[in-house]
Amino acid sequence: MTAVVLPGLSGAVPAQLSGRLPLDLAGQPHAADVVAASEDIGNPVVNIGIFLAFVAVTLVIVLRASRTNKTAEDYYAGGRSFTGPQNGTAIAGDYLSAASFLGIVGAIAINGYDGFLYSIGFLVAWLVALLLVAELLRNTGKFTMADVLSFRLKQRPVRMAAALTTLAVVFFYLLAQMAGAGGLVALLLGIDSRAGQGLVIAVVGALMIVYVLIGGMKGTTWVQIIKAILLIAGAGIMTVWVLAKFGFNLSDVIQGAITTSGIPGLAEPGAQYGGSETSKLNFLSLALALVLGTAGLPHVLMRFYTVPTAKEARRSVVWAIWLIGIFYLFTLVLGYGAGALVGADTINAAPGGVNSAAPLLAFALGGEILLGLISAVAFATILAVVAGLTITAAASFAHDIYASVIKKGEVNPDGEVKVARMTVVVIGLLAIVGGVFANGQNVAFLVALAFAVAASANLPTILFSLFWKRFNTRGALWSMYGGLGSCLVLIAFSPVVSGKTDEAGNSLSMIRDASIDFAWFPLENPGIVTIPLGFLLGVVGTLTSREKGVKAKFAEMEVRSLTGAGSEKAATEH
Repeated sequence: MTAVVLPGLSGAVPAQLSGRLPLDLAGQPHAADVVAASEDIGNPVVNIGIFLAFVAVTLVIVLRASRTNKTAEDYYAGGRSFTGPQNGTAIAGDYLSAASFLGIVGAIAINGYDGFLYSIGFLVAWLVALLLVAELLRNTGKFTMADVLSFRLKQRPVRMAAALTTLAVVFFYLLAQMAGAGGLVALLLGIDSRAGQGLVIAVVGALMIVYVLIGGMKGTTWVQIIKAILLIAGAGIMTVWVLAKFGFNLSDVIQGAITTSGIPGLAEPGAQYGGSETSKLNFLSLALALVLGTAGLPHVLMRFYTVPTAKEARRSVVWAIWLIGIFYLFTLVLGYGAGALVGADTINAAPGGVNSAAPLLAFALGGEILLGLISAVAFATILAVVAGLTITAAASFAHDIYASVIKKGEVNPDGEVKVARMTVVVIGLLAIVGGVFANGQNVAFLVALAFAVAASANLPTILFSLFWKRFNTRGALWSMYGGLGSCLVLIAFSPVVSGKTDEAGNSLSMIRDASIDFAWFPLENPGIVTIPLGFLLGVVGTLTSREKGVKAKFAEMEVRSLTGAGSEKAATEH
């Protein structure tokens, strides 16, 4: 693969782009023409055709799966009929979101080593989930995270708090997926107007609503299994292709990215988080959120209820770790490959910005056919993850707020599922509106905010509930509301929302008007403050309360969490 270096730019343009551009007096393409070409790569008909074929196939699968949805257990937990390998693949499909594919590849292409920190953080986080949460949570709960948290505490206030934290995490995660959808379609169809991209986000949201309304957890799971296989296979093919172009030498790939970008330190720490003390604190905060956030993500935790036994729950996580680990190794090659074969300037100039690195690399490698296939996989990734998030939010509202708090448990399962389906529509509409505002942000970064909320509001309460005998209702409420509230406040007054600009003075925040700046919290991820605060509030709340009976109930919860006795389809084999 040959690349053309542009005068005045450090990036490079793939031969497929440079070969059809007019040249200047120095025999090089004009920079403006490169940007225009990057906006119109591939064949929109091929791109959309492949995507529609995927949608048609998965809709058939969802319709077939929906025929067995007869009870609330079927709708929320897929009838607990999935094996460990199947559920592990679905977890990988749920976890490998637009952030993992579009965001991380772009982050590595632009920032090198510092971008790869996302991959490391997302993967290491699974050890926390495997060792501390997966099996115990599955044995204790029924459908949602709140089932576990309210087991030995006061039901109504704890369920309400858990449902609200779940909805907050899901909302931030949905923003990332919708932003990824907008950027991807902008690249594939050359839609550079925000109104056009907003329309695309609305179409993705509508498709997601259809998936969840019809298929429930069972249909969603099968979509995620198919999507995980396609995503890992597609990334694997591209990885081998990139390595082949550099003689299967990873060092040459990295050197190619350094040469193209003109940044000698691309293979060393510091390209994004070096320099100022604020940058270093940003890194620490991000790392804390990534490593501790997974074990508090409600849509991942809900997957443990789709298997029949604790043993299968453990197998699920082991399978997920292997699949996710292999994929994140691929992102290292793909990110540096995009930096070497496409170039940072071309990526930044594309309509989708940093999120366009993976599709641009696919086009540089295999032309419009590979671009269409990889883009369809990326679309499938967004649809599947959004569907999983939506059913989690719907289950949390219908099961925890409507059935347990509003109706005080006096509601039949059919009525609960009906409310869940109505909730799906509302959440879908909110996701569309939020996605329009978040469009253009790095999706990996947006997901990191969801991890911060999960680690601050959910993880302390989950761990205290499972392992601290004295933990009580006040501790749970202080921890969840305190962690959630502090996270939301610090994010609202951080550079993520306002006040962040580039060298030219253009806004890089969610609010596009650079003159609006109400940020006073310097860090872009609040985890370094809010995660310790969540744990501290749980301890202080517990120690200042004299609630009785929690220790006796803990003994019952401990036996159930360790053996599975009394849980859904209880099984005690190990």
